[in-house]
Amino acid sequence: MKINRALISVSDKEGILEFAQKIHNAGVEIISTGGTMKALKAAGIPVTYVSDVTGFPEIMDGRVKTLNPYIHGGILAVRDNERHVREMKEHKITPIDLVVVNLYPFKQTIAKEGVTLAEAVENIDIGGPAMIRAAAKNFKFVTVVTNPARYGEIADAIVKEGCVSGLMRLKLAQEAFAHTADYDTAIAAYLKELAAK
Repeated sequence: MKINRALISVSDKEGILEFAQKIHNAGVEIISTGGTMKALKAAGIPVTYVSDVTGFPEIMDGRVKTLNPYIHGGILAVRDNERHVREMKEHKITPIDLVVVNLYPFKQTIAKEGVTLAEAVENIDIGGPAMIRAAAKNFKFVTVVTNPARYGEIADAIVKEGCVSGLMRLKLAQEAFAHTADYDTAIAAYLKELAAK
């Protein structure tokens, strides 16, 4: 599965510029959201704003930006299903082959002294887990990366082969589901503690 198009949306920017530059040099088109897009643009890496893909602006302080058929259709489409392929063409949805996402820093936020409930709630990521889970579900066709420690090997594979192996996509999907499960567990534990007071 050749990787032609990537969606990058990361809270933790560690290593992302080097990764994005490598995959751009390998011919991968990059689409991105607000803060990540600004960082990529500032580094001179060509990037398409997610709002230019969806035709809809980021709204509600960024709470709604990627929850859109142009994003999730591009991630979830089964590439060897004729109906899915036909519907992508009918609705002008372009496949997304690589999803690189890490989530709002919820654990770090609630670890701060004096953090308010409002601050904690604003650091509950919604679009990020949705994209991660969509990409992980469709690992047969989509590569999902949630761990910056994986950037080097994934970029190298894309540069050398243009793609990531099926076994690696499976491993990355497992890591992705573990990542979102841990994230949700932390949120549930925090709210449970508040509710018990």
